[in-house]
Amino acid sequence: MTSPIELVIFDCDGVLVDTERLALRINVELGAELGWPMDEREIVDRFLGRSNAAVTEQITARLGAEAADTWEKRYVERLNEAVDRELTEVPGVTEVLDGLDLPFCIASSGTHEKMRRTLGVTGLAPRFAGRIFSTTEVARGKPAPDLFLHAAATMGFAPEVCAVVEDSQYGVAAARAAGMRSFGFAGGLTPAEWLAGPQTVVFEEMRALPALLAAA
Repeated sequence: MTSPIELVIFDCDGVLVDTERLALRINVELGAELGWPMDEREIVDRFLGRSNAAVTEQITARLGAEAADTWEKRYVERLNEAVDRELTEVPGVTEVLDGLDLPFCIASSGTHEKMRRTLGVTGLAPRFAGRIFSTTEVARGKPAPDLFLHAAATMGFAPEVCAVVEDSQYGVAAARAAGMRSFGFAGGLTPAEWLAGPQTVVFEEMRALPALLAAA
């Protein structure tokens, strides 16, 4: 018998805050500038949901360490400018958080510095105070299960009672590896078929999440 869900673990980028579209645009620009031209779909496939270290490793392998360092510096600078100027929450997130009667937290591939900025700009930061976990706290990023297991243990819940809300194939893979149920949000950049799989409910409208959690 499946255990009831007792903790909801949210990814941040693309699930709570709509940063992924900004990041996609900037990475397309940087690839063209620095010698690795990619279309939007290839960048989603390679980068979406991965840690900064994992992305930098790919760029280094392709272009070398100096170009990877330039890419990262320009990316952070441009993303911060875009976040401050145009970032919004994912539509429906505030309603979802207001409607949840379960404990919840964040476990993201982003750094704490990045999340302070994005959650601050969108006004979501107070809702997650003291319950924000970054891949910088664990040995391996997604698709390894380390981050989700760390978040669950710190919050005091067993993996089998946790539900993960993710928008990348690496995130849902990490949730499965952790022994957690996942809810794959396909309302952003990721195709629904990339999220589908065992122990995963795929959905496209964030406002539908509370009912899906209740049904599970």
